[in-house]
Amino acid sequence: MSYTRADYEQAVAVIRSRTDAQPLIGLVLGSGLGGLADILEDAVKIPYGDIPGWPQSTVHGHSGQLVIGRLEGKLILAQQGRAHFYEGYTMQQVTFPVRIMHLLGIQTLILTNAAGGLNPAYQVGDVMLLQDHINLPGMVGHNPLMGRNDDSLGPRFPGMTQTYDSALRRLARQVAAENAIPMHEGVYIGLSGPAFETPAEVRMLRIWGGNAVGMSTVHEVLVARHAGMRALAFSGITNQAIDTPDSDGITNHEEVLEAGKILVPRLTTLLRGILRTMTL
Repeated sequence: MSYTRADYEQAVAVIRSRTDAQPLIGLVLGSGLGGLADILEDAVKIPYGDIPGWPQSTVHGHSGQLVIGRLEGKLILAQQGRAHFYEGYTMQQVTFPVRIMHLLGIQTLILTNAAGGLNPAYQVGDVMLLQDHINLPGMVGHNPLMGRNDDSLGPRFPGMTQTYDSALRRLARQVAAENAIPMHEGVYIGLSGPAFETPAEVRMLRIWGGNAVGMSTVHEVLVARHAGMRALAFSGITNQAIDTPDSDGITNHEEVLEAGKILVPRLTTLLRGILRTMTL
C-alpha cells in the first residue's frame, strides 16, 4: 500500500482535532518500553484505530495509541507501540507514523527498540546508543522510499552519512555518565523478522560490524532523515544473541518483555535528562 499527501493530511487533521498542542519532539517506543509514555503530563491519548491510515500493532507489549503530553518542559508526541514489517505491512505503512509526525511539525525523532546483543560484552539490561545502522531489508529492496518521490516530503536521494544526530548523541553520553547508566555505543542491524537469528546468522552479523540486532527502527529513521528530522535512537539489550547451535539458551519474546522492567527506568532517566537540557 502507498499513500498520497492527502492521506497524510487526513490523519494529521484527525490528530489536530483532538488537541491544539504543538509537539516538536516525537518518541517511538519499542517492545516492553511503552510504559515510558505513561510519565507524560497532561496527556491526550488517541487510539491508533481512530486515525485513518495508521497501522495497528498486533504484537504483545505494544499498546497501540498516541500519547501527547509534556515532559521536562517539552511537548512530546509518543508513539506507544509500533507496527512492524513482519506483521504483513508494507514499508510505507510501517513508516506512516513518521510522515505524520513530520507534517505535525515534529523536528526531532527519538526511538527506542528491544534488541539482541551481538557484542559479547553487552549484558541484558544494558542500553546501546545507535551510532549507525545497517538496513538489511532496505538493501535488498524493502525500502520505504521506493516508488515515485514526493519532493514536498523530502529529496529523491537523501544522504545518510550523519544518520544519528551528533549533538544529541553527545548529550546522551553526558546524561548516561551523570546517572551511572550502563550505555554502549554501536551499530544496530535491522532485520525483517519475525524469527530470531540462527547462530550462523549471529556470527555473520558480528563480522559485518553489528553490535545489536532487531526488527525495527532503521526504516523509520530513514524516513525521518528523508524528511529532514534529527534522529536519536537507543537499543535496550533484552537478550544475548546465541552464536552456537549446541547452546541450551532459547531466545523468545517473553524475555524481551521481562528485560523491559530493567530498561524502562534507565531509559526514562536518559530521556528526562536529554529533554531537560536539549535545545530545539
